[in-house]
Amino acid sequence: MDDSQKAVLRILIVDDISTNIQVLGNILRREGYSLSFATSGSQALSMVLSDSFDLVLLDVMMPEMDGYEVCARLKEREETRTIPVIFLTARTSPEDIARGFQTGAVDYITKPFNSEELLARVRTHLALKTSADTIHAQNERLSAGNEELRRVNAELRQALQEIKTLRGILPICANCKKIRLKDTDPRKQESWVILEEYLTRHTEAEFSHGICPECLRRHYPSLYEEMEEDQSSRV
Repeated sequence: MDDSQKAVLRILIVDDISTNIQVLGNILRREGYSLSFATSGSQALSMVLSDSFDLVLLDVMMPEMDGYEVCARLKEREETRTIPVIFLTARTSPEDIARGFQTGAVDYITKPFNSEELLARVRTHLALKTSADTIHAQNERLSAGNEELRRVNAELRQALQEIKTLRGILPICANCKKIRLKDTDPRKQESWVILEEYLTRHTEAEFSHGICPECLRRHYPSLYEEMEEDQSSRV
């Protein structure tokens, strides 16, 4: 992680003892992190709810509201649940450590602070937080993309449903060439429609009218002759 990346990562240090805040601040400031400070649990909660942080270093033993309660409250809220919390504590009994993890902390650092250990744990959990945020953002983009795909697919299905198609065997009168409508009584005249009407009902085709040469010769012989003469003269 380079210095420009560190500068955008925000750490909140919570401790009621100013000396501890100063020591932690000096260690972390040299790494280039953006730091904020709170001296009580209530102040810490107020700051986290009004601003965004990537990591909280939280003292366990504080008056009025201890670190366990602060952590539990952070984990109760949707908007602060994913912020990693590292406990700062001089209490290292298995019971105290277990209680810290049960309230939602991701790690703990013992007092007095070892700077290398502190920095290693901070780097690890900031890297994990950054990765989790990246995955979350990618999932949101994927979810939005999937939603758009579902919308397009729904529109496509609707469009396909509206497309009229012809398939299968079409019963057609051998004499007048009318077509019988599907699932109708062939003995009834209304079951039979002319080809043009049938195609209009069952396809997206549009019709214009003309006349073929054979019909023109049979029904309009004079027009047919004129057409033939005109064609001959062009040749």
